[in-house]
Amino acid sequence: MPDSAGSSGARLRAAYGAGCIAMPGVFNALAALTAERHGFPAIYLSGAALTAGHGVPDIGLLSTSEFVDAARYITAATNLPLLVDADTGFGGTMNVERAVVQFEQAGVAGIQIEDQQLPKRCGHLSGKSLVTTEEMEQKIRAAAAARSDPGFVIVARTDAVGVNGFDAAVERSNRYLEAGADVIFGEALESREEFSRFRSEVDAPLLANMTEFGRSPLLSRQELEDIGYAIALYPVTGLRVAMKAVDEAYAELAASGTQADFVGRMQTRAELYDLIGYDGYEARDREYFGEA
Repeated sequence: MPDSAGSSGARLRAAYGAGCIAMPGVFNALAALTAERHGFPAIYLSGAALTAGHGVPDIGLLSTSEFVDAARYITAATNLPLLVDADTGFGGTMNVERAVVQFEQAGVAGIQIEDQQLPKRCGHLSGKSLVTTEEMEQKIRAAAAARSDPGFVIVARTDAVGVNGFDAAVERSNRYLEAGADVIFGEALESREEFSRFRSEVDAPLLANMTEFGRSPLLSRQELEDIGYAIALYPVTGLRVAMKAVDEAYAELAASGTQADFVGRMQTRAELYDLIGYDGYEARDREYFGEA
């Protein structure tokens, strides 16, 4: 369960301030517990993963409440600071303001806001359009003003590289910093050289999206640290691996009518119970009933 030793935002800042951190995407609380078990210092709730789990594409269909509810399950289960993908902020400046309040109340460490227009698209696809720089600045100012915890982290994502070019992304990023962003996320950079150049032209903690099947090369966390990045993000890695395994298992089950041949590929009952702390619940239950 979470502790109260510093705000989650302060712990996230301390983590990426000490060197480039690997931040896996978690699609539910069980995935978050698994990330915690493997020593990751922070985790991420991806809008793409959350919407896919609801059976819909990542084009801004889910509401603030759906995101907040998902985040609350995760922060209730783990001590790890959680960064949440808040898409375009769920509307205008007042929507952004309200979202920050709700996410803070849910124990979230920070949010990411992007500068796309609705309907938004995956950052590594073509056909995106952007809000004006001024509109995005207004959203960032609203987010910064709404937070009650000064440690709450505001990540500003720009999709300008794939729309208006590299220089436009740099200009937007620096203006977003002036508006109050804490971390800059330059989406869909296409080479190690572009990642390095972006670092040299944007003086801030930077997030690198290492999503699979996209435009960016899959640089290692160490490579990104050498360049000077603060966060290496793996937003949908866990979901992709999990769903590939589910697909293969269901295909075998449909074909053979039994799961007997792939039981060895499963997480055991004991392993699952250990991860969720089942024994602790049983022990407390016995205490409540006393000797009887």
